[in-house]
Amino acid sequence: MGNKKIISYINAENETAKSVIARAVRFERSGADALFIYNYSMVESEREELFGTLRQIIKQVDIPVFAGCFAARFEDIKKAFYTGAAKVVIPYDKLKDFSIIQEGARRFGNDKLVIELNAADEKQTSSLSLGDTAQKLKEYGAAMLLIKHLTVTDGVREKIRTAGLPVIVRDSLLRNDMGTLLLMENVEGVATDYYEGKNIFAIKHTLKAENVQVDTFESAVTFAEMKKNPDGLVPVIVQDYKNNEVLMLAYMDEMAYNKTIETGRMTYFSRERQKLWVKGEESGHFQYVKSLSIDCDNDTLLAKVMQVGVACHTGNRSCFYRELVKKPYDDTNPATVFDEVFRVILDRKEHPQEGSYTNYLFDKGIDKILKKCGEEAAEIIIAAKNPDKEEMKYEIADFLYHMMVLMAERGIDWEDITRELSHRH
Repeated sequence: MGNKKIISYINAENETAKSVIARAVRFERSGADALFIYNYSMVESEREELFGTLRQIIKQVDIPVFAGCFAARFEDIKKAFYTGAAKVVIPYDKLKDFSIIQEGARRFGNDKLVIELNAADEKQTSSLSLGDTAQKLKEYGAAMLLIKHLTVTDGVREKIRTAGLPVIVRDSLLRNDMGTLLLMENVEGVATDYYEGKNIFAIKHTLKAENVQVDTFESAVTFAEMKKNPDGLVPVIVQDYKNNEVLMLAYMDEMAYNKTIETGRMTYFSRERQKLWVKGEESGHFQYVKSLSIDCDNDTLLAKVMQVGVACHTGNRSCFYRELVKKPYDDTNPATVFDEVFRVILDRKEHPQEGSYTNYLFDKGIDKILKKCGEEAAEIIIAAKNPDKEEMKYEIADFLYHMMVLMAERGIDWEDITRELSHRH
C-alpha cells in the first residue's frame, strides 16, 4: 500500500454547480490528493445535473475525482464514468441490483467501483461481518469500500484490517483524528470536508512528522546544495505547466524555497522590498506548484505552475511580452494546431461571419455536419487505396476539420478527448 490519501468531499445536493466547482478547485489548490463529489438523489434530473458539474470540475483539476451517485442501472454507472471520473461511488443502502456492479467492472475495469457503507447501520456492518459484506461485493466486482459514520474501536480496527477490500474512511473529523484514521491498517485514505479553507499541504507536513505516510512535496536537493548568487539567492524560471509558456523570472532564498515546498504556492524573495513574497498575495494571481526542477549546475530552478490570472504586474500573461528581434521561422507545433483551429471554429460559432463555410455548417445543423463527417471518412478510405499519400493527407485534414465542427456543435473540446485517451492509457 502506498502513501495515504487526503480526499476532500463535497455534498453537491442542494448546492449550485458554480459553488461546487469553486470549492473543488480550492480543495485541489490547497493540496487535496483527490476529490469525492456526490449527490445520491434518486431524481434523474438531479443526477444529470451532477454529471454536468463533474464534467466541468474534471476539466479544471488534475487530481482524481470520485463520482458518488445513485445507480439503478448500468447506464447510470456509464454516465458517471463518461464525465471523466476516476472512480464511481455507489451507496450500498440504495443498491438494488448487484449485477450492475459486475457489468460496470467488466466495462470500466475491476479497480473502478467503490461501495459506500454506513457504519451506523447494523445491517451493513454488524449482523453481517464486514468481511462477509466485502467478500460479497468483491465477487460482484467492487474494488474498494468507503465507510462513513465510523466509531473507532479495537473491534472496528480488526474488521477493517481483515475486510478483504481496501478502505477509505469518510469522516467530518469532529470526533476522530486524521492521524488515527490514516494509521489504521488497510485504510488507504480519509475523505473529509474538514479542511475547507485550510492549507492541506501544511497539514500533510504535520502528519508526516507524526510518521503518517502522505504525499508531500519533498525536494531531492536541499537549498544548501544549490549554488547561490552573491546575494544568497537562486533564480527561478517560471513556466505554465500545460503549454510551457515562460511566465516570469524571480528569486528565492532558503526561506522562500522551504515555504514553497511546504505550501505548494510559489513564494519568492523580493529584492526590491527585501522580504518574502507569496506570488498573488495582493493580486490574487497565485501560482500553484506542479513541479520544480534544477539545472545541471545546481544554480537555476525551473518551476512549472498553474497560473491564476496573469503573471506580470503590467496585466500581461507573461512578463516576456515585448519582442526585441525576430527572424522569420516556422513555429508550427502539432500539439497546438488542433487547439488553434478549434478556437477559430468556436469563434465562428459564437461570432458568425457572412460567407463562412463553418457558419454554413452550424446553420444547417447536426444532420448536415454528420453527413459531411461520413462523406469525409469515406474519402479517407478511398484515398488510402491510392499509392499517392498526398491525397490521403488532404482527406484526413478535411475529416479532422469537420470532426472539430461536430465537437463544437456537441460541446466537446480537445481536452475532453485527450483526457479520455490519457485515462485509457
